[in-house]
Amino acid sequence: MNRRIFLRNSSLTGLALSTFALNACSSQEKPDTAAASPDDIAAEAFELHEATVAELQEMMRSGKRTARDITQLYLKRIAAIDRAGPTLKAVLETNPDALAIADQLDQERKAGKLRGPLHGIPVLIKDNIDTADQQQTTAGSVALAGHKAAQDAFIIKKLRDAGAIVLGKTNLSEWANFRSTRSTSGWSSRGGQTKNPYILDRTPSGSSSGSGAAVAANLCAVAIGTETDGSVVSPASCSGVVGIKPTVGLLSRSGIIPISATQDTAGPMARTVRDAALLLGALAGVDAADAVTQESAGKAQPDYTKFLDANALKGKRLGVEKNHLKGTSDAIPLLQAAVMLLRAQGATVMEVEVEKLTDPLGEAEYDVLLYEFKDGLNKYLAGASAFVKSLADVIRFNTANKAKAMPFFQQEILEVSEKTEGLKSEKYLAALRKSHNGARTALDTVLRENRLDALVAVTNGPAPCLDLINGDSWKGPGFSSPAAMAGYPHITVPMGQAHGLPVGLSFVGGAYQEPVLLALAYAYEQAAKQRKAPAFRAPFVG
Repeated sequence: MNRRIFLRNSSLTGLALSTFALNACSSQEKPDTAAASPDDIAAEAFELHEATVAELQEMMRSGKRTARDITQLYLKRIAAIDRAGPTLKAVLETNPDALAIADQLDQERKAGKLRGPLHGIPVLIKDNIDTADQQQTTAGSVALAGHKAAQDAFIIKKLRDAGAIVLGKTNLSEWANFRSTRSTSGWSSRGGQTKNPYILDRTPSGSSSGSGAAVAANLCAVAIGTETDGSVVSPASCSGVVGIKPTVGLLSRSGIIPISATQDTAGPMARTVRDAALLLGALAGVDAADAVTQESAGKAQPDYTKFLDANALKGKRLGVEKNHLKGTSDAIPLLQAAVMLLRAQGATVMEVEVEKLTDPLGEAEYDVLLYEFKDGLNKYLAGASAFVKSLADVIRFNTANKAKAMPFFQQEILEVSEKTEGLKSEKYLAALRKSHNGARTALDTVLRENRLDALVAVTNGPAPCLDLINGDSWKGPGFSSPAAMAGYPHITVPMGQAHGLPVGLSFVGGAYQEPVLLALAYAYEQAAKQRKAPAFRAPFVG
């Protein structure tokens, strides 16, 4: 859950925003342009710097590197960048079995058995996704410390079958940022604060903070995040990488610690659209344990890379969110330049207004999440080996261990959720109709009436300062909620930088329109070429 969007839309906005006046960062600050610390590893010195999946596969095919070699290099990179140097704190733990798995996959390669394009590729996984191995699954919470899943999440089974190596678990905003109205994105009681690899005192956003930062910092080639509202696309935008929030139902949610049965989905994060598309195809599929995935039968594609076309923008009709073209945000000139590029590539771009239709639905969305979180979490914990067995247990644990569990912000969202009556409540059903159906109607109407192939907008503005005392302080445009409430696909691609901080361009379409969006995103990516590796710059100073 992207707390910025939650704050904008929820009934608690005024209360939460009142704390932001004390934020230590100010608009008067200037970046420290000094060279990176000597502890930082120069990007060019890392052999796998910005390596794509295809390049890693060529290394293994040619015999230059094995899967074990590649895995060891990423493990060393994590030790040097995540544990030392800039200390990003993007990775909670690495998989003790990773090298053994790599050895097995190398043996398969030698025997002529290749499972697919992800064979031997190390992947980092967000720590709310079950892995049946020596790693924990905790959603970043000390209340779940020590919990090890009995079986892989469905998407992890798919990932292993594809030949990928589960390299480790990434840090996240605790409980996917659904704990407090004053939380700080990327902080968890288990892992501490994830940093933005571009400027270290800036937020990595969330809740898939570690996954986004890890991909950006070349700790892996690709990673998996999860999203309820903005939690893949926002950290992808802030970390200058590609993020895909698929149609709800394309990827199974079984074995993932939930917030919302109607909005949750896992999603790929990568440095290129092609790599994100590769991972998406490996994860998609119908799961008998997740009824919503039945809707994707006949629609999920095993290979989304076949839709990538550098000329895909020619003749397409795109609607750009009108509100994102005005104001004072540093993201606006980037969007204006992106629109010019889209037109130069042959697209027709017209102004539309989606947010005026979907913003009034935010309070209903918040109610839906409150009800569904309690129901989903109680079901998950009832079947888990964790010490806590319900949301009420989590609340009691946090209260009893406040110094460790709640040193900076509280758990008022958990407490409000615990008071909800259940999914048969008329209040819940009315909220669901308003947010989910309302968002779908709004998006479908704008797309249909304007004969659009997709919507484009600023994913979110440049990352604000980290502030554990007062919480997040987002300003400027953001576009995660319309697709999130509707359950529709959303892809973000690097659009440029403002003061050294990445900003993403969003592509949003109708249900199961991933092939169209991927084609458009790829064509824009190839023309714009805005991906830039981070330099781990020193914090802003006054």
